[in-house]
Amino acid sequence: MNATELCADLAVAALLVAGISRFRTPRGARFGNHAAGLALLASIVLVLARTGVTAPAVVAVALATGALAGLAMAVRASMTNIPAVIAFQHGMGGVAAVLVSAIELTRGGVPATATMVSGLFGLVLGAATFSASLLAAAKLGNYIDQRPTASRWHNATLITLLLLVVLLADRYRFGADPILPVVGIVAIAAAFGALFASRIGGADMPVLISLLNATAGLAGAFCGVTIESRLLIVAGATVASSGAILTIMMCRAMNRSLANILLGAQVVRTDPEQVAEAPVASAEPDPTTLEDRLDAVARVALDARRFLVVPGYGMALAQAQGEVVRLARFLETLGKEVRFAIHPVAGRMPGHMNVLLAEAEVDYEKLIELDDANRELPETDLVLVVGACDVVNPAALEVEGTPLSGMPILMAHQARAVAVCNLDENPGYSGVANPLYRSERTYLLLGDALETVTALHARITRGSVSV
Repeated sequence: MNATELCADLAVAALLVAGISRFRTPRGARFGNHAAGLALLASIVLVLARTGVTAPAVVAVALATGALAGLAMAVRASMTNIPAVIAFQHGMGGVAAVLVSAIELTRGGVPATATMVSGLFGLVLGAATFSASLLAAAKLGNYIDQRPTASRWHNATLITLLLLVVLLADRYRFGADPILPVVGIVAIAAAFGALFASRIGGADMPVLISLLNATAGLAGAFCGVTIESRLLIVAGATVASSGAILTIMMCRAMNRSLANILLGAQVVRTDPEQVAEAPVASAEPDPTTLEDRLDAVARVALDARRFLVVPGYGMALAQAQGEVVRLARFLETLGKEVRFAIHPVAGRMPGHMNVLLAEAEVDYEKLIELDDANRELPETDLVLVVGACDVVNPAALEVEGTPLSGMPILMAHQARAVAVCNLDENPGYSGVANPLYRSERTYLLLGDALETVTALHARITRGSVSV
């Protein structure tokens, strides 16, 4: 490789890293996406220019098909199914790694040791990522049950599958026909990935998504070693490292180890009577009907000065983010202070709520993270919970032996009043009953979140006019 090619590769790698570095904020993410996309486009051009194109028509059809499929998916994707789309894309990255590795391993002749080892790793990681990602996408898209599923012999089965992969890899190394071992490795690794992902679900899905991001990137990096592509190595390693860092951050946010999540914590469904009572602010009885509760919350809102909105996945399902933001802006015109508290694992993928609110054009400065929000909550007059449960569940602090135990939460129960705009009062994906719902400082505004927030907005507007 001459100096010109090296400089071109470094420029593309720098552009990719610069783009990823801008993902820290919603405003920067737009530029980051464009920069990363341009880097990938430049990589494609460089690869085609260096290797030559022996079948231009085939390459053109492949590029057009991929571009149109990606565009169609992007146009149809909503903020509700974005997590499923992301998981599916990780799976496609795994498929690409499998195809590249399989071609190189079955090309004929005995490959060099580095090529063989990296190709086998790319094959295994790619196939496992593919099946695990498809299962995750099915869970996130509500096509199958999102709860963890595990059998008594789950770990033993996973270990057995890994041993079979090792045996087939050894057979590939010494066998005359490479096709059978490669096909067997792909099939067994795919079974491993699906079985591995089946026992991760519910509140742990953001961790699974970030982990699959890392494994897809790692598979790509191994493919880069196999075909001696510096660009693919850099891109894959960058994705793998960023996904690994994000996975660790998600685990810390949940106060759980990665091993605990990957080994599949058992879902314990608690009885509300077993959960410690949330603090009670006053002896004022909670209104009995939804209309009465809406009127009561409207009066509290008009008297309040500081508001905090806690969004969750239910807000995305109800498509209520636009109305929530309109209500927040109206409250600000009345001289109220309104901010949005984002829990790190709110939603079904890392950053889901941030992207959802950015789409609704919420100023980034109004988004505050867990620690900052908890410092302010004791002085907050009204917390508006929209489609969130586990991230505000005090049982995480009081009850041991549940999927939520020890997880840091938004301490909404410390606020002077709480309005919960959820579909129902059932437990969240963790299956742990939420004592916040039984606090006398909590108003349960149950039903479709969009309809509930719209009705609340109308009452606050009328009340402000009458005042």
